[in-house]
Amino acid sequence: MFHLDDNFLQEVGLEALPQNQRQAFLEQVYSSLEGRVGVQLSEGLSDNQLEEFESIIDRNEDSVRQWLKVHVPDFQNDPIFAGLLRQNPNLQPDNIALQSEYAATKWLEVNRPDYRDVVARVMQDLKNEIMNNREAILASAQSH
Repeated sequence: MFHLDDNFLQEVGLEALPQNQRQAFLEQVYSSLEGRVGVQLSEGLSDNQLEEFESIIDRNEDSVRQWLKVHVPDFQNDPIFAGLLRQNPNLQPDNIALQSEYAATKWLEVNRPDYRDVVARVMQDLKNEIMNNREAILASAQSH
C-alpha cells in the first residue's frame, strides 16, 4: 500500500537527509503512522472487536485459527493468502505469522471495510506534516 524508503523521502522533500539518519527517521514515521492509523481504526469498534483484533495481531494461535475457521474456512484458496505465500516463500501455509497477517487483513475487511481509505488519509496527513516541517527536520539532522 505504501513504502517508506528513499522514494518516500524524495516525495516529502527529505532527499538531503543524511544517509546515516534515514533508517531511524523512516522507522519513526512508520511508528507514527501505525499509531495514528490504529487510533482512527479503533473509533466505533466495540471492546470485544478490539480484543479480537488484538489477539489476531498478537498472533494468538488459538484466536487466529478460530477466527479463520469461522470467517474464512477456505482461506488457503484465497488469492490474497496465495499472494502472502509468494511474498514469503520460506514459510509454510500453517505458519502462524502468515495466517495472522492474512486474518488481520480479512478482519479489517469485515469490521472496518474503509480501512484502506483510513490508511491513505492518515498517510497523506503525515506526508503533509513532514513536508510542512521539512526545513526544521533537515536543520535538526544537520546539527546531529
